[in-house]
Amino acid sequence: MDTFARTAGQHERLARLGELADRFMADAHAADGENRISEGFVRALRDIGYPGWPVPRERGGQGMTVYEMVLYQERIAQGDPATALGMGWHVSVLSDVVQRRPWPDEMLDRIFEDTVKRGALINKMASEAVTGSPSRGGKPATYAVRVPGGYRIHGRKTFSTFAPVLDYFIVTAVLRDTGELTEFLIPAGAEGMTIEPTWDMVGMRGTASHDLVLDGVLVPGEARALETTKQVHAPNPFLLHVPACYLGIALAARREALKFAASYQPNSLERPILYTPNVGQLLGEMDLALTAARHFLYAVAAKYDEGTYDPDVYPAEMAAAKSFAVQTAIAVVDKALRITGAHGLAMRHPLQRLYRDVRFGLSNPPMDDVTMRLLAQRAIREAEAMR
Repeated sequence: MDTFARTAGQHERLARLGELADRFMADAHAADGENRISEGFVRALRDIGYPGWPVPRERGGQGMTVYEMVLYQERIAQGDPATALGMGWHVSVLSDVVQRRPWPDEMLDRIFEDTVKRGALINKMASEAVTGSPSRGGKPATYAVRVPGGYRIHGRKTFSTFAPVLDYFIVTAVLRDTGELTEFLIPAGAEGMTIEPTWDMVGMRGTASHDLVLDGVLVPGEARALETTKQVHAPNPFLLHVPACYLGIALAARREALKFAASYQPNSLERPILYTPNVGQLLGEMDLALTAARHFLYAVAAKYDEGTYDPDVYPAEMAAAKSFAVQTAIAVVDKALRITGAHGLAMRHPLQRLYRDVRFGLSNPPMDDVTMRLLAQRAIREAEAMR
């Protein structure tokens, strides 16, 4: 389908990412079967500097915009959804750090330099078994105790996406003496921090979202996030990496359906099934849904970059773009499987993996009920204004 790249630079970077995504597509399939990260693809993305693209240009990065992030993440996902989701969380968290600047400038400059020069990866660890999704407001059981020279952190985090390849972990915790919720920046390999291989899911297996265990991890005082009054957009607009990933899955499923339909010709037909009315109907429905969902997502992303969004309305628009993208992706993958039939369910076929991966969009924030509540609240305010 059409690309949404607008500039020569975007076309060039998109082509580089597309070449890598296509090259490592086979390893994405193998990584799924072996329940591991596609480390070759991650390494290749590091080699071209992708992890550092969100860093501001004055600090050596590309100053990647929300629109560009959606463009690039969608393309990565067409080759490897799990790597796209893992890298998307890095991009989202790093972009949030760039905006909020929650640690001293010297520390942030080191992180930015490490990200640009070495491709260092960062993610935020907030989910816990006892709290459920952090987007629901649960208070973490992970806690920090003040000790001479800093803090000791104790707890367990679940769904720690990309944990085996991360260089920095942002960990949410409660201060034991005050009950205050805060964040700590912990480097990989810190004493007392271990990764427990608990991730054994039907989909997104290549994200390696294992448990992070913190057994008295000692961090210096400056590792704790600063109190700040800096005003930033909430929620983080770079969370649009989530719908971008799932639309990438849908585009990959469309590609597989087209390849199959163009090559499969039962002996009862004079031409491949690509030309049959029922397959044409399914292809048309897929493209109609994808066209609408992609234009919606890219428009929401562009609105933020251009500064034309309403802060009171934008959270609902972001949530709507995510829910619509995931619903569209699930429907498109389902239609692609209707075209391939049982062939697409063979374990060697990419479609069965895409079918399993796309379901995880329902569990990524915001959930559909949150989206509907935000949209309903906006409609209620509009109705009240009519009185």
